[in-house]
Amino acid sequence: MSAPAGTRSTAARPAPAGIDLADPAFWRRPAADRAAAFAELRRLDGPVVFTDRATGRPFHALVRHADVVAASRNPAVFVSAPGVTTPEPARWVRTVFGDSMVNLDDPRHADLRRVVSRAFTPRLITRVEEDIRSLAVEIVDGVAARRPEDFVAAVAAELPYQVICRMMGIPARQRRQILDQVNRASEHTGVARSRIRIPGRGLRALARMQLVIAALGRERRRRPTEDLISALVAADVDGRHLNSRELGAFFSLLLVAGVETTRNALAHGLHLLTTHPEQRDLLLGDLDAHLGGAVDEIIRFSTPIIQFRRTVAADHDLNGTRLAAGDKVVLFFGSANRDEAVFTDPDTFDLTRSPNPHLGFGGGGPHYCLGAYLARQEMKSLYRELFTRLPRVRSIGDPVLVPSSFDHRVRSLRFTF
Repeated sequence: MSAPAGTRSTAARPAPAGIDLADPAFWRRPAADRAAAFAELRRLDGPVVFTDRATGRPFHALVRHADVVAASRNPAVFVSAPGVTTPEPARWVRTVFGDSMVNLDDPRHADLRRVVSRAFTPRLITRVEEDIRSLAVEIVDGVAARRPEDFVAAVAAELPYQVICRMMGIPARQRRQILDQVNRASEHTGVARSRIRIPGRGLRALARMQLVIAALGRERRRRPTEDLISALVAADVDGRHLNSRELGAFFSLLLVAGVETTRNALAHGLHLLTTHPEQRDLLLGDLDAHLGGAVDEIIRFSTPIIQFRRTVAADHDLNGTRLAAGDKVVLFFGSANRDEAVFTDPDTFDLTRSPNPHLGFGGGGPHYCLGAYLARQEMKSLYRELFTRLPRVRSIGDPVLVPSSFDHRVRSLRFTF
């Protein structure tokens, strides 16, 4: 429901003492403290307004499940441009590297999404599913043979990255080079440590990576193969295909949405199943019955992507809160996934939770994660292979986390079997 013309934002509600979601120090607090702070915010009668430290601009913190869903499913009012991350990407960065789909609104977003969706043919999906299963076997073979110590490097990061590379058709000889550039480009993204989230070193790495992808795109136009790059550069959707900048931007998005998030979910999942032995026993007692529920509960409980922002395009009433055109809102998915109004005992890790309407892949609407199915398949295949062949696999100690207001990133996790 839109508010009458001329409406102004609801007067800023003061945050409870000691809670400032815009303060980098907040994201370095223990997870239990942050969860308690979000629970306190959800009990208030509406969103609290905080001031962004990087831009000096206020934003409304949407922490309830209903508010996040409502904003996600109303793209005409809650727009993604000029950017969903904090800070928003500079105009020159978007010009040089291309706009990511997550930062676009219709009709450009719908146009690009249609091209990408058409490229995912049934034949390609079948081959990707086969690749996921074979890679899971290879990775567990390597774990059994070499007994690595870090689960993130050896397992959680390896599976989704190799899946994306095979799907895109990245030659094996170039994969480590690209991975090195990805690690450099994403090293400080979202880390709550300074005003500048992506330093020059990261942009140079991103540029080098996109040059490699652009060259592959040109090669596939001349000599197409049965991979996703070929499909994207040759797709004919009303005469439309991805150009070199769009291809580079899409690949960068895949590496964050398709690699980083899945790797973090896999790592959090192993630790959760280690620290909740009764849930682990339940899963291992009947993988067929509980594996799907385990994956969704791991995603709900860990919420790999913490937040996205939107800009209010027109005066609007959001569940009783008046918002004005130009206001910024931040959708806190992790808080929504612990909302007591939706989830019984939300701080309990429960593989049998049903229904489980978590927002780990977004709150619905046009920006619902394109890779949700792929991420679920990767997690199910890897856990099935791991727990069938190495049933005593478990984490050692706590994961080493990267303090971040954007993603729930695991730097490393020691493990054994």
